[in-house]
Order: sequence, then C-alpha cells, then structure tokens
Amino acid sequence: MYSRNSEPVRFERDCAAVLVPQGEEVTLPAGSIGYITQALGGSYTVFLEGNLFRIAGRDADAIGKEPPAPLELAPGADDEAVEQLVWKQLRTCFDPEIPINVVDLGLVYEAVVKHRDDGDREVEVKMTLTAPGCGMGDILVDDVRSKLEMIPTVAEADVELVFDPPWNRTMMSEAARLETGML
Repeated sequence: MYSRNSEPVRFERDCAAVLVPQGEEVTLPAGSIGYITQALGGSYTVFLEGNLFRIAGRDADAIGKEPPAPLELAPGADDEAVEQLVWKQLRTCFDPEIPINVVDLGLVYEAVVKHRDDGDREVEVKMTLTAPGCGMGDILVDDVRSKLEMIPTVAEADVELVFDPPWNRTMMSEAARLETGML
C-alpha cells in the first residue's frame, strides 16, 4: 500500500480511527508511524502496520494536519443555496478505499432539504453502497450525516442506507468511470 506518493506521518497524540474495510473503531497510539495514502474530503486514509485506517478531519491535528474550516452560509440564504451546499458537502465524502466521492460514484440517490417548524432545516438523504456487505457502510453514513450537519441552518441530517435499486457502475459519473477504468 505504501508508494512513493505516500506521505510519512507520525501520530502526535492518541487518535480515534476506523479500520478499513472492516469498519471497526480503534485508537491509534501517539508515536505510531505510518503513511497517508489518501487525503480527500477532509479525512485521511493512513497505512500503518499492514492495515488501512481512516482518520476523520476533526482529528487531523493528531497527524500534523489542519482540521477543515467551518462552513459558511450567507445570512438569510434560501433553500437553493442550502441545497447547493448540501451537494458540495456530499462531494467531500469518500470511501477510504476509492478516491472518488460518493456523488460521482453514484451512491447518493436523493438529497432533499426540508424546513422544520423551528426555522431550521433538515436534510433527508437516500444512499447506497457499492456492495451491500461493505464494512464501511455505517462509517460512510455517519460521515455524510456529520458533514451535512456542519452546514449552518441544518439541524439534522437523516441518512438512509437503501439497496433498491442495487448500485452498478452505470450509476457513476463519466469522470468516475474514466478514473476507475470502468467504461
């Protein structure tokens, strides 16, 4: 997994991580040394002791990186502006093993912005996985939920994992098919 393009990294503090592809949550101890193999969407995939681990953006400081900047939305932004930011945020969600965002992979079937009685908004998302047994499913759902809830005025994101219709490569964007060689 290590390549000449991988960046060496030393953990400055104990850090929560997710074992890829099993999805098991672990703590990597301070002083551990590994290699960043993927840095996309504000999270990092690190190769350490023969395994891949996903490090969330909020823990970027543990590996000497800056956490993502808070999202901004103009005061009084309309639903269209919020919806654009929703899709922008969805494009920051990546499977740790595939360097293509969940939107271009064709995993997001629907994202709907709704108003709540208290004036805030909620977002309802229906998404799938490339394979139903993927151990990273819960992690991807949580990543989508937490990134959408970072959007100002979004109080809640309800992310539902669905498998109908089943995902297939034709759901990928043309750019994603080109990148993966799945033409």
